[in-house]
Amino acid sequence: MITYLQGTFAEIDPTYLVVDINGLAYHVNISLTTYSHVKNLKAGKIHTHLHVKEDAHALYGFFELSERKRFKQLISISGVGPTTGLMVLSSLTAEELHSAIVNSDVKTISSVKGIGQKTAQRIILELKDKLSKEELANRDVAITLNPGNTLKSEALSALTTLGIGKPAAEKTIDKILNEKGDEISLEELIKLALKRV
Repeated sequence: MITYLQGTFAEIDPTYLVVDINGLAYHVNISLTTYSHVKNLKAGKIHTHLHVKEDAHALYGFFELSERKRFKQLISISGVGPTTGLMVLSSLTAEELHSAIVNSDVKTISSVKGIGQKTAQRIILELKDKLSKEELANRDVAITLNPGNTLKSEALSALTTLGIGKPAAEKTIDKILNEKGDEISLEELIKLALKRV
């Protein structure tokens, strides 16, 4: 099991990270929450989960241990795979997810793309007792846009990688940019688009 990777960030994308460790590069799938932490870093430590299937081995990485913990809890639920787990953690922070589960907030969880009401109820049912015992950590994350990025193209790339059709993603991004202007961060743009597509 690979618990964490520490090295140079050779590539940083809203959906993945390439970590170079002495010439050996690892492709790590990440959430938008993790992306917001690593986007301006040149190197660092990523907590990982290795997901093994018959036909593939995939690494999933998280900046914080709490996010990895939520991911593992999510994928332990029948019908919630790693892609869905990342989608949830791209739309909600680990703390927001914790709060939604503890408060039986089906609406918040089912607002995530690909999560229906039944799946949201199953997530709450299976995780509520575990999470009720944990304390919700308070944390503010400052999210700033990296100048020089083409906001629309990066958001479109991230959404299509997450399985959203290009025409629908483009239309939604344009609508949000018209409403919010260019001051919106990439993470916020993608989160809003995921809720509206």
